[in-house]
Amino acid sequence: MAQSSNNRIVVPEARDAMNKFKMEAANEVGVNLQNGYNGHLTSREAGSVGGQMVKKMIQSYESGLKS
Repeated sequence: MAQSSNNRIVVPEARDAMNKFKMEAANEVGVNLQNGYNGHLTSREAGSVGGQMVKKMIQSYESGLKS
């Protein structure tokens, strides 16, 4: 059974920015992320990339509140 993804970018123009953001987060946590399919990643590695992205988004939001 093939899996389908429910992860859809609401604003198509944001796709490149999100991919760049994901690559930056992966570099920060030392995960070798490639363009396209990354099935070689462990759950821990993939989770650390997502966690880093969320951490950066929260920091950005919080700094916006202080301004």
